[in-house]
Amino acid sequence: MTLHKTSIDPEYFETMFQETSDPWDLESSAYERDKYAHSIRALAGRRYELGFEVGCAKGVLTQALAPHCDALVAIDVSETALEAARERCAAFDHVSFGRMVFPGQAPMGSAFDLIILSEVAYYWDDEDIIHAARWIAAHVVRGGDILLVHWTGDTDYPQSGDDAVRKLSEALGPAIAVIAAERLAHYRLDLWRARA
Repeated sequence: MTLHKTSIDPEYFETMFQETSDPWDLESSAYERDKYAHSIRALAGRRYELGFEVGCAKGVLTQALAPHCDALVAIDVSETALEAARERCAAFDHVSFGRMVFPGQAPMGSAFDLIILSEVAYYWDDEDIIHAARWIAAHVVRGGDILLVHWTGDTDYPQSGDDAVRKLSEALGPAIAVIAAERLAHYRLDLWRARA
């Protein structure tokens, strides 16, 4: 398996969503359903004023996050995925969607108390991980949560799940406190909190 050296191009994802009705079985697999439920449990019932989800895909996790946020901004690189996400979350008027290639593109001027990176950080090369860490440090409020969930199996992405989380943690340094670091059979869940 040849690893990608640079961040995965947005066209990769757009093609995936155009060619497959349910890439990665996000809507249908027990693995995804259980992982999303674990993600919500990890938030421990906390209510957030403004959440930010990177890589929302077709909005399955977005739909589960929406009741826990007063407002939620969800982005993806694929307009095809975003169309499905908007339809899935149409009942939530406090959820907004946008096509952005994070970390190069991101919402401006907002301070988030929840940032979700679910199955996205390993698509980034080292430069983008550092860029993402700088953006997160500047846009997460004190006491805000950063939730990361990543597959730990082999991939051809620029990072493994473990490497992506480690590098992002190192780049954020003392700005975060580790609240949870859990490993399951196929993925890891990490919850960090911005230090007050």
